[in-house]
Amino acid sequence: MASWCSFPDIWAWIRNLPPITQWRTNSMSICICSSLNQPPLKLSIAKSLHSPSLFLSILADLNLPISLWTSKQLKLNPKSLHFLDEETISSLLSNFIEAVLNYGPSKIISLPKMPKISIVNNVKEIFNLCFLTLTFLICIYEAPSDIRCQCLSTLKGQLTSSQSREASKLLMRLLGSNTEEQWMRSLNLAITNWIVELQIINHPLKTPSPMFSYAISTTGLWKIQLYCPIIAMDIENRSNSADERLLFSLMYHQLEGVIQLNYKVLVQETWIGVLVNTDNIRCDVIRIVNENLMTERGAGPAEKHFPSKISLQLTPIPETTVQSVSVSRSSENPIREIGLEKALEGSLEPTNLGLNFSASETITLSFKPWKFEQSVYGNTADLNWFLHDGLNGREVVSSKPSVRALFQPKAWFKDRYSSAYRPFTKQGGVIFANDEYGENVQWKMEKCLVGKTMEWEIKGQIWLTYWPNKHRTLYTETRRLEFREILHLTLA
Repeated sequence: MASWCSFPDIWAWIRNLPPITQWRTNSMSICICSSLNQPPLKLSIAKSLHSPSLFLSILADLNLPISLWTSKQLKLNPKSLHFLDEETISSLLSNFIEAVLNYGPSKIISLPKMPKISIVNNVKEIFNLCFLTLTFLICIYEAPSDIRCQCLSTLKGQLTSSQSREASKLLMRLLGSNTEEQWMRSLNLAITNWIVELQIINHPLKTPSPMFSYAISTTGLWKIQLYCPIIAMDIENRSNSADERLLFSLMYHQLEGVIQLNYKVLVQETWIGVLVNTDNIRCDVIRIVNENLMTERGAGPAEKHFPSKISLQLTPIPETTVQSVSVSRSSENPIREIGLEKALEGSLEPTNLGLNFSASETITLSFKPWKFEQSVYGNTADLNWFLHDGLNGREVVSSKPSVRALFQPKAWFKDRYSSAYRPFTKQGGVIFANDEYGENVQWKMEKCLVGKTMEWEIKGQIWLTYWPNKHRTLYTETRRLEFREILHLTLA
């Protein structure tokens, strides 16, 4: 995997360029991706011949250079002591962000207003990450085939590095939640298109899930944000085959998840208590192409995966400082209301003077669709949410419907996003809150740790399952995403 330092520091290069009046040529350029056997990809800055302005271009440096992307014109401040002043740098950063969002499935309604560069923390890392992401998307959509493969491999390595993950946290705070979602949908749409292209030529590609997750620790709250294209999730099981239209619908979605855990530190006379409980867990399966395209090329927006199991493991590091772990009760067993109704009917047949009798029996079952379980392994708290089949009570994640159920219009998974008894939100996701699914986990820690900062490992898995909704098919599958984050807690 390529390291961060192999990709140039675009921020430093731009900031160190001499004033435009000292240029001996009309443009300056830097190589941003190259290999021994392929032409390089370059970033070029050129000045306008007709006004005090300039523009940036990403070029494929072939015998005849090809421009793959060009920025908006940037006005120069003749009074500035630097090549670009703060206002121009801010405009350029906005230009990068807008260009990334333009590759997304929906039109940009409004961009967040960029604060002054001088008050943005770690602006260099944010600037470089925005340009790196834009270059990645441009390579997928615009680059000639003879340079795409090597450049994409290099850029993928940059985006999955630990430095990029840290920079992504800063960028997301700057963008705000609405623009963050648009940003990730643009990125994951590009990745989905790339993987589909590679699958056509039977080229295996493993997209690492850490690329799509980040964690934030604030006072009293841990938050993990997850984004992953469905096509990049591991396949747990599948049965039968799917037609092209159904595959299009299933693959052009992404998982968006939020895990929020409240924590509290209680300092006692001889020990320290750490209490953690579920604040909110939200999982949604979101379309990453517009509805018209989904209807035209796919099986319709109603055909998509649904969450079937969520699992979290919380572990303090180091574990040797833990005295004990306590968990609250799991949710009650599924409610089973069995109503037995018997009827005996008789009729007289005048033709043969005989009697006909018929008997019927009706059984009504009522299940709570989601069950929550807590357990402890060593010093690790294991939290699990399971979706159960509304007919037989089995866990959906490890079962599949019968052929008869697949064509039964009243089966619980049919019309599952509009039924009044659906186990999901109307958008097809799930929301768990602490008022219904679990109370808290408590660790008792050694008193000598007061004032120290501990690491807490949060590992998790999310399973998504597809059973037919309105489309007539025998195809079913379950996919799984794994993630791991380290969060920090000061025992005070």
